[in-house]
Amino acid sequence: MKAVRCPALFVSAPASGQGKTTVTAGLARLFRNRGLKVRVFKTGPDFLDPMILARASGSAVYQLDLWMGGEAHCRDLLYRAAGEADVILIEGVMGLFDGQPSSADLAERFGVPVMAVIDASAMAETFGAIAQGLASFRRGVAVAGVFANRVGSPGHAAMLTESVAGRMRFFGALRRDEALNLPSRHLGLVQAEELADLDSRLDRLAAALEQAGVQTPDPVAFAPVERLELPRHLAGAVVAVARDTAFAFLYEANLDLLHAAGAELRFFSPLHDATLPECDAIYLPGGYPELHLEPLSANRSLHAALRAHADAGKPLVAECGGLLYLLDRLTDADGNSARMAGILPGRATVMKGLTNLGLQSVELPEGELRGHSFHHSRAEIGLVPFTYTRAARHHGTPEAVYRQGRLTASYMHFYFPSNPEAALRLFQP
Repeated sequence: MKAVRCPALFVSAPASGQGKTTVTAGLARLFRNRGLKVRVFKTGPDFLDPMILARASGSAVYQLDLWMGGEAHCRDLLYRAAGEADVILIEGVMGLFDGQPSSADLAERFGVPVMAVIDASAMAETFGAIAQGLASFRRGVAVAGVFANRVGSPGHAAMLTESVAGRMRFFGALRRDEALNLPSRHLGLVQAEELADLDSRLDRLAAALEQAGVQTPDPVAFAPVERLELPRHLAGAVVAVARDTAFAFLYEANLDLLHAAGAELRFFSPLHDATLPECDAIYLPGGYPELHLEPLSANRSLHAALRAHADAGKPLVAECGGLLYLLDRLTDADGNSARMAGILPGRATVMKGLTNLGLQSVELPEGELRGHSFHHSRAEIGLVPFTYTRAARHHGTPEAVYRQGRLTASYMHFYFPSNPEAALRLFQP
């Protein structure tokens, strides 16, 4: 197989909060409105940004993480996308050089040029200094140019353009406008399905970028990798997957893996469905159960169905919000409390601040799995943990993993492609 060339751009920034997602989403909608097929990727373990980016581009968004998925997995995702897309966009995480691995590591590994988005709302010539610093900080990382966000006026934009003149490309500028912002809450952006005016916001962003004269990026060569045949351990099995606004933190790559292994996926809503679909295994992903206490608590028939499934010794995998839903009680950050499914003994409370964040791995009898944790709640569970995760950072906090029959539950979000065999064994009837 030969390398495939496709226009591509890596959208990064000097720090979080500069507007990477806004600009990436606007670019995706702009190129889509021009009639191009757009594929967007998100760096690192993120669920919320990809929801917005998927709406903007019209295609599913996958995560690229060298630690969770490995280089071969990331390379294969990019190669496949390049074979079907007219343009590829990759949104970075945090600042360009932050984290291990960083956005810079990913951009350098796959040779994708970087466009640095900088919040220029309180600067002029210093804009050029920051841009130049990013471009020269590490040899091997190609910073193709810079984009100015939250610009006050055409005169302000002209000053910013002059600050980088002769040094690098000025991709364009986006004015400071509250109507172009994407709203957020404690875990990040508000979910795409909750924003009634999202498409109009995206179209306004695209129009603003069109006016700024943004062009399609230059082509990049994406090399193929040898693909290993996935064992069909789940052939003929049905996996019921919770998916609604309370449980939406799903990696597309996880669902693809289950399907490729032969599983039929049947989606259900703990908010609205009174019972489970006929199934051999259940996947309860993370989300925002704390925002839906009353309907989740009132759905007692589904609680009973989940309990019957677990008591029958059938596989059930619960992550973060899924874990909270299985407890006896959940209390939100304002003190509102409600009964949950009562399958695991314990209760949890959502705190005002972050309680854990970071990449995690865990050694299970099925094999090692990698993933991450990110939550604002604390749980008190009346079971001895089966094992604990290992935080990738030396100062990170491990998470407990609970086992009860074939039920596996933890705050950790598993990334199934990190070890397909291990992930499939969790669901194997």
